[in-house]
Amino acid sequence: MSKVLFLSIPSHGHMNPMMGLANELVNQGEEVLFFSSEEFKKPIQELGAEFKCYKEDLNIFQKKEEKPVEDASKKKSLTGLASALLHPEVFIDAILEEIQGLQFDYIVFSAAYPYAKLISQILQIPSVSSYAVFATKEDLFNKKASPGNEPPKKGPFGLSPEIMKEFQTVRENLIEKYKIKLPENMMDLFFNKGDLNIVYTSKYFIKNINNYDESFLFIGPPIYNKKYNVDFPFDKIEGKKVVYISLGTIFSNHSKDLNNLFFDAFANTDYVVVMAAHKVNLDQYKIPANFIIRDYVPQLEILKHTNVAITHAGMNSMGDLVYNKVPFVSIPLGADQFFLANRAEELGATIVLDVNTLTSESIKNTVEKVNTESSYAENIAKISNSFIEAGGYKKAVEEIFRLKSK
Repeated sequence: MSKVLFLSIPSHGHMNPMMGLANELVNQGEEVLFFSSEEFKKPIQELGAEFKCYKEDLNIFQKKEEKPVEDASKKKSLTGLASALLHPEVFIDAILEEIQGLQFDYIVFSAAYPYAKLISQILQIPSVSSYAVFATKEDLFNKKASPGNEPPKKGPFGLSPEIMKEFQTVRENLIEKYKIKLPENMMDLFFNKGDLNIVYTSKYFIKNINNYDESFLFIGPPIYNKKYNVDFPFDKIEGKKVVYISLGTIFSNHSKDLNNLFFDAFANTDYVVVMAAHKVNLDQYKIPANFIIRDYVPQLEILKHTNVAITHAGMNSMGDLVYNKVPFVSIPLGADQFFLANRAEELGATIVLDVNTLTSESIKNTVEKVNTESSYAENIAKISNSFIEAGGYKKAVEEIFRLKSK
C-alpha cells in the first residue's frame, strides 16, 4: 500500500474526475490524503480518503471581489488567476506546512493547480497530472480578438504584460528558495505536466493526437459510482419524455434571459424538463409547471430517464451524456467548452448554438432535430464506444502502479 497526496482546484469541474481517480485508488488499497475545500469534505470521506481543508479559498476560477490593502505602499492585490500566480505561498507553503513529517510515494494533482509540479519536485516523488480541460495552452493563447475586431487589452485570464513581468521576480525567488526548475511562461503553471498525464476522453475524440506525447493517457470520461445525497422526484419523470438542461456549476447562473428562453421553449409541451440551476435565485422567474428545477441533481441517475439534453459542453457533462448515449444540444459559455462542443459537432454528435443569437424557437427546433434524426445517435454511439474501449479509471490506476514501480 502506498500513501498518495491529492491536490486539486476545489471546483466541480476539476474535482469530479479527481474524486473518481481517488475512489479507484482507494478500492485498490492505496491510502489517499486529499486536499480540498469544505464543500467536498463529505464526498471525499465517503470515498474512503482522508480529507484536509485548504487554509484559504483556492477556487480561483470564480471571480472574487478585491479586498482593500491596508498598506498603501503595497500594490493593489490582484484577483483570480493572476493573483494565484503572484502569491505562490498560498499553494506551496501552506501545503508543505500541513504535510510536514509525512512521507508520500507519489502525488496526483489537477493540471490547473498552480505550482503543483514544483511541489512534486520539492517532495522528490513521481507525479500524476489530471487534465480536466480539453483546450491546450496554445488554444487559449490564440483566442481571437474581442468583438469589433479590437485587439484584447489583456491575454488569457487577464494576464497583462505588467503581471507577467512581476511574475518573473516571483519565479526567480522560488527557484532560489527551493532549488527547483520552474517554467518561464506563466500559463504553464495551469497546465502542470506530470510524469503521467491523464486525459478524460478518447484518442478518437481528440482532433490533433500528435500534439500529445507518450506520457498522456486517454481513459474516457470520469464515470464512477457516485453517491448522491439528493432528494429527487423520479416518479414525475418515469415513462415521460424528458429534457435535461445543465449549464454546469459555474455557468448555471449565466443570465436571466437565457433561462427565460428555456422556459419559453418548453412551456406547454409534452416534455418534462429537469433543470440544474446551481445557486440561481428562482424567485425572479415564472416557472412553467412542467419544469423540475433543483440546485443540484443526481445527474447520472437523471440521464437514465433522459431523451435529450442541453449542455454547456463542459468535459464532465459531455462525457456523461456521450457515455450514456443521450442526444444533446451544445451552448458553450466559456473556458474550453467551445473546443469541446465544436469537436463533438465535427464528429456529427451535436449541434452547437451561439448563446448570443439564441431564440426560444431555435432551442426547441434544435432539440427536436438531435432527438429525432438518427445520425446524431449513431455518431454519439461511436464516441461512446471509444470511451468504453479507453479503459476508464482501472486503466489509469494500472498505469499509475506501473509508474510507481519504477
